[in-house]
Amino acid sequence: MANEKNIEQSITIAHLSDPHLTSLHGIHFRSLLNKRILGYLSWLKRRRFVHRREILDALERDLKQQNPNHIVVTGDLTHIGLPDEFCQARRWLESLGSSESVTVIPGNHDVYVERPWQENYLHWQSYMLSDEGNSEEVGVKAFFPSVRRRGSVVIIGLSSAVASAPFFATGKVGEWQLKKLAAILKKTAKESLFRIVLIHHPPLPGIEKWRKRLVDIEPFLTILKQYGAELVLHGHGHTAVSNVIETAAGNTPVIGVASASSAGTRAGKTAGYNIYRITPSKDGWQLEVAERVWRAAQNRFVSAGKKEI
Repeated sequence: MANEKNIEQSITIAHLSDPHLTSLHGIHFRSLLNKRILGYLSWLKRRRFVHRREILDALERDLKQQNPNHIVVTGDLTHIGLPDEFCQARRWLESLGSSESVTVIPGNHDVYVERPWQENYLHWQSYMLSDEGNSEEVGVKAFFPSVRRRGSVVIIGLSSAVASAPFFATGKVGEWQLKKLAAILKKTAKESLFRIVLIHHPPLPGIEKWRKRLVDIEPFLTILKQYGAELVLHGHGHTAVSNVIETAAGNTPVIGVASASSAGTRAGKTAGYNIYRITPSKDGWQLEVAERVWRAAQNRFVSAGKKEI
């Protein structure tokens, strides 16, 4: 009976990232008179062959079979952040589920160049909104950090998406979000919630190249080490990777996933996603991760194993 009770109390969270799901066919040349021309050429020569729609279709089928309680997407839904790409991404998000069951944060490709919120992120607004809503303001300060509570789990979304110079893909959380993050982590720890922090860029040094790094890693880590979190999820590198940070509240797993649409064949680069089963226990929490990876020969996602972390 005890095991049955734990299963009933468990919540499952699916984490996917970097789907780069949009098509750039037919875009007008005027849209490319800035850094976007570089992203377009990258898509034309390489990315459209790597990021495949049939893989995302297989992902959707697998998600429906796995039936997680909630889905989180850690950015880079688009290639160069055009308004039409945001509309395409909105339709894809709706195919995954309602804004109550799906949480999104942006990535650097979603803010390739600085544009008004109303042109782009407005299309995803309901998928980024905190439970308590927000003011009539728009922009990062109005929406992030986002706080969404689902049962005994709280999902805390950060935006590290900032426009960067050509050939750079850096990210930055910024003082405003970091200050609020500290208060949120402190408050939710007192409520004994399982705290999941979402961030696009890996929040650890050495994982990404200098030109693709999170520029304020150190202040982020200072806050995390002081207040702790039960899990940090990220994307950006298109690689499955797992690390641990020692914090005042115990060890915090920091886990990134491969691109959800990648046809890459190298280890850790093939399309994949994770499902986390979070279960309350007498010692705090049990956390199990199930890895799902795409197999080209079968055109479907399969299990790559489970483990407790």
